[in-house]
Parts: sequence; C-alpha cells; structure tokens
Amino acid sequence: MVLTPATVFAEGPANDLKRKPIYDDLDIPSSNPAPATPLPAIEQPSEPVLDQPESKSPTPTDRLAVHIGKVRLALYEYAVTAENKVNETMDKAFNLEQSFTSTIASLAPSRESGEQLMPGAIYVLVAAMAGSILTRNRGVFLRATLPLALGIGAGWTVIPITMRNASDLAWKYEQRFPVIAESHIRLRDGILRSISFAKVHSNLGVRYVDDKVTDAREIVESWVQKGK
Repeated sequence: MVLTPATVFAEGPANDLKRKPIYDDLDIPSSNPAPATPLPAIEQPSEPVLDQPESKSPTPTDRLAVHIGKVRLALYEYAVTAENKVNETMDKAFNLEQSFTSTIASLAPSRESGEQLMPGAIYVLVAAMAGSILTRNRGVFLRATLPLALGIGAGWTVIPITMRNASDLAWKYEQRFPVIAESHIRLRDGILRSISFAKVHSNLGVRYVDDKVTDAREIVESWVQKGK
C-alpha cells in the first residue's frame, strides 16, 4: 500500500477571503449588481418669482455726487469755450500781422524798376514841409490842402511806382465802403474832366495866340513890302 500511488487533494481555506485586486482603478463588476436607486424628482416652480425692487430715495451722498458732476461739466464747458476764444484771438492776431507785413511789402517797388524808396520819401517829406511853410500865414483851407497836394505831386514825380501801389491799396480798402468808393470815383472823374478841359482850352489858347502872331507877322511883312 505504501507503493500504491494515491491522489491527494489540497484543502482550501475554511473561510472565503476576498483578495484585493492588483489594479485598484479597475472596477470589476460583481456578479450580483445592486439595484439602482431612483433619483429624486426636481420640483419646478409653476411661476417664476420676480424680485421686487425696493423703492428708496437717493441718499445725500448720491445727491452730492450728482451736483459735483454737473459742476465739473459746467467748468469743462467754460474751459473749452475760453480756450476756443483764446485760439480765435491768436489766429486773428496772426492773420492781421501777416496781412500788415504783406501789405507793407507790396508797397515797395520791385528791384527791376530801379526805383529807390528812401531818397524819394525824403523828397516827398521836404515838399510837404515846404508847402506848410508857404501857407503858414494863410487860411486854414490852404494850410490843410497845399502841403498835401505838394507831397502827393512830389510822390507821383519821384516815386511813381510806390504811389501807384499805394493808390491801388487805398482803392481796395475803399471798395469795402461803397459810399466812399463812389465819392472817390466822382471826384476822380471830375478832376480828369477838369484836366481834359484845361488841356483843350490851353490848346485853343495856344492856337489862338499862334493865329494872332501869324496874322501880325503877315501884316508887318505886308507893310514892309509896301514901304519898299
């Protein structure tokens, strides 16, 4: 019996011990899953509840903030208005300066003309002073008009280009006032008409004198011939 082979069965442990799985993250479904518990039903409100805003009066701090904002806006508007006025004034002054300098520069004669302004202006001043000296014991009308006439005449004689530029400039400013421009036109036309009449009468006088001289010479020549 000792030599007779026999089958030996290994006995398992008396208690079925649960072994821990090697991989903890792997969920092994059990053979008998537990029944799923139903989720509780969510109760939905029948009508939405609106929050009623609480009506409250503004606090003194809010009223003060509103007044401060108005004052700041008013100060800002005043500052912008003052800045615009200053800019406009500066622009006007700059434009006036440019206009003045360009006007003075336009009165001077060109270099090609060869006209010198400095000696000519002195001559005009001397002529006006001479007229004032000549009329110092005369009436007010002569004392006011003769120096001016002599100065203008000397200017048109010595510095004609400068006087032409000054005349054009004066006429441009006179056109802004129609009454003055019309009076100037009438005065100029009257002076030109008077000058033309004076020229015509002077020519007639010269012709009359020439005729008389010619007649007298012919009479003398005839007398001389008769005497011979």
